[in-house]
Amino acid sequence: MNPERIEQVRMLEALLFAAVEPLDEASIAERLPNGADVPSLIAELQEHYEKRGVHLVKRAERWTFQTAPDLAFLLQKEVQEERRLSRAAQETLAIIAYHQPVTRAEIEEIRGVSVSKGTIDVLMDAGWARPRGRRQTPGRPITYGVTDEFLIDFGLESIKDLPGLEELKAAGLLDSDVPPAFLAAATEGEEEPADEELPFGGPVEVDPEE
Repeated sequence: MNPERIEQVRMLEALLFAAVEPLDEASIAERLPNGADVPSLIAELQEHYEKRGVHLVKRAERWTFQTAPDLAFLLQKEVQEERRLSRAAQETLAIIAYHQPVTRAEIEEIRGVSVSKGTIDVLMDAGWARPRGRRQTPGRPITYGVTDEFLIDFGLESIKDLPGLEELKAAGLLDSDVPPAFLAAATEGEEEPADEELPFGGPVEVDPEE
């Protein structure tokens, strides 16, 4: 390997270690010398860390270092226990993830019970849900979707990597008695529908400031 490439790999490694949040390839390219082959450098660094205590992983289309999965148990005592989501919040988050963009009324239709504004506020305060725009239907209701932080926190590269219902239960992310009806997309392994194929119909108008 030539000295120039070695230096670029070192620079990439330093960038990713120092970053306070995952970096996308465009942001990385802005900081590396002109002409740097970012995808190739990432692949090389990823291979270098493949058998080490931390791995270079892609989350929400961005790159970050993460503890090797088989060593996560070492950090359990260092991680502050977080408040467990209520069942209502768990179900609401799952519906938003699998059916986005989705309105509050549509969430209620899937769950079969009303959803308080506080439940959605909890998910937004956690950084896992956000407004996606307004449905172009009477009343123009707000629609919701998950955030990049949701993908990062749950270890997902993209929304298409969402697990099935049984996997969610096995991971302890859903109560064992959550009814499967509200997660039909997960149990059937469907991909995220295009806007024109949304289960509740109607295109979404994205707010200009988003």
